[in-house]
Amino acid sequence: MNPPPETLTASQPSTPLQLTVNDLSIEAATVNGTGSQSANNILAKSLFRMGIPMAAKNLFPSNIQGLPTWFTIRASKHGYTARKKELDWLIGMNPTTWEKDVANLRPGAVVMWNSNELSDAPVKARGDLIAYPIPMNDCIKGVAADAKLKKMLVNMVYVGAVTHLLGIEEEVVLKVIADQFKSKQKAVEINVACLRAGMEYAKASLPKKDPYRVERMDANGNKILIEGNTIAALGCLMGGVTVMGWYPITPSSSLAEALIALAKKHRVDAANHTIRFADVQCEDELASIGLVLGAGWAGARSMTTTAGPGISLMSEFVGLGYYAELPGVIFDVQRVGPSTGLPTRTAQGDVLAAAFCSHGDTEHLVLHPCSPEECYEFARISFDYAERYQTPVFVLLDLDLGMNFWMCEPPSYTTEAFDRGKVLSPAKLDELKAAGKKWGRYLDMDGDGIPWRPLPGNPHPDAAYFTRGSGHDEYARYSEDPEVYRRNLDRLRKKIEGSRTTLPQPVLETVPGAKVGILAYGSTNNAMREARDQLAAAGVKSDYLRIRATPLATAAVEKFFKEHERVYIVEQNRDGQMELMIRQVLTTPGAVDKIRPVRHYTGFPIDARTISDGVLAGEGKR
Repeated sequence: MNPPPETLTASQPSTPLQLTVNDLSIEAATVNGTGSQSANNILAKSLFRMGIPMAAKNLFPSNIQGLPTWFTIRASKHGYTARKKELDWLIGMNPTTWEKDVANLRPGAVVMWNSNELSDAPVKARGDLIAYPIPMNDCIKGVAADAKLKKMLVNMVYVGAVTHLLGIEEEVVLKVIADQFKSKQKAVEINVACLRAGMEYAKASLPKKDPYRVERMDANGNKILIEGNTIAALGCLMGGVTVMGWYPITPSSSLAEALIALAKKHRVDAANHTIRFADVQCEDELASIGLVLGAGWAGARSMTTTAGPGISLMSEFVGLGYYAELPGVIFDVQRVGPSTGLPTRTAQGDVLAAAFCSHGDTEHLVLHPCSPEECYEFARISFDYAERYQTPVFVLLDLDLGMNFWMCEPPSYTTEAFDRGKVLSPAKLDELKAAGKKWGRYLDMDGDGIPWRPLPGNPHPDAAYFTRGSGHDEYARYSEDPEVYRRNLDRLRKKIEGSRTTLPQPVLETVPGAKVGILAYGSTNNAMREARDQLAAAGVKSDYLRIRATPLATAAVEKFFKEHERVYIVEQNRDGQMELMIRQVLTTPGAVDKIRPVRHYTGFPIDARTISDGVLAGEGKR
């Protein structure tokens, strides 16, 4: 271990600084395609292995190489995992963003940069920053001769310098490097050489001037570090998925790729060495959802992965799934729109698009996971809901949750049986016949709006029917009778309304005496605990209701509004899409007047200060 000196002095002015342990935000501003991702992951994983609660966010451009990328690591002894609004430490590696990156820093922040390529003028112009210039190219002159390789290895110099200055345990970093480049001994050796070059330069030439350091906490227990897309793929596997039709699109492709890899490892039939999972990379999103619904009709548990533009293309087929009552699961990893928008930025902009996808009167079941744990669980149970309600089900992640590293508890192995819903067996058909009941594919026999369905291959002579996406009566016969159509639509609404009490229910967190309520959903939850702590410090007590699914749990939402004088609805979209859905279900007089919006739509993940500032402004305290 190599702890930095305990005596800390600021560069401007020269006064002692208060030591800050295990509480800082570091951002590396680099050029996409220069190997910085590996270096940044090594830094992030090293903090995680020291048991320090942390989160990492990669803000990357939509082209492959050349544009700016920012990788932010948040270490927090309090367990806060949201993006921090103001940086504590900047690592400057990109000439095109250098001046702006420095200008955006708060007074007293730390800035480290490659002095071989970046001017010190922006730092000198500020005069209120803690400066660590490093001639990174010079540090690795003797390590690699190839210019392209040097460009990639130079990132390990700042990892080494930060390791020394913060006191990250060297043996931990070395182990992470070995794991990162396992089975590539040459890569391990050259990266370690560059790491040590950075450490040695910092030790010899950079006296400690900043207040930050890290110490082993061992606070992470048995937690793992994983992306939301990866653990959602594992949930799909545990949910019994057997068919996936998909078309590559950022930021959902890694979910499909992870599922394919998991199936190749865990779905192998030992008898004939075949994989008991079918994945089809289709020609487009229309083909993908068509394949999913066809497989669902045939009795397979089927799914697709996509993003907002894919949802737009799938809308007519999704309407078929709703009206013809075909199960299937759609994972929408949300990004910024409309149109192409910002493909590699995050948002909660598909809330309404998913809930009411397709023309005509439709409403779909939508799950909103907030964490890797819920990505796993909601992925697993989404197939149950699709088959129970015989309808498409959406699972809405977003880029922040899906493509960034998060700490989470390892998922437990599930032994719970699948809920396949009302599937007609030959015996059930005989039972109905004996009771004098005539089965109809779209007939409500139980009063809950959900019909019974036979699967293809059922040998019973009464099991055959036509699946219709056009007008049909209770027995799947073609009909344009207006009364028949109205009855069918009312039954479909009854079916979907019934899900309000069976979908994952809202989670409520309260404190005594709170008059202010905050309502949020999805990845916004990762900033909520910190935001509520900030509000409490400012004298505002708040209760918190987290929505986990739509159609909304109306009773819980109504009760929350009744018990609070004001309710702040926090969303990562411009138009307040969840707010619009909440307004639809509020019936208590005056409830709508209590709504106060807090909206964030920059494409960057929401931070706690944006939430607390929005609430404080509404409370007249800011």
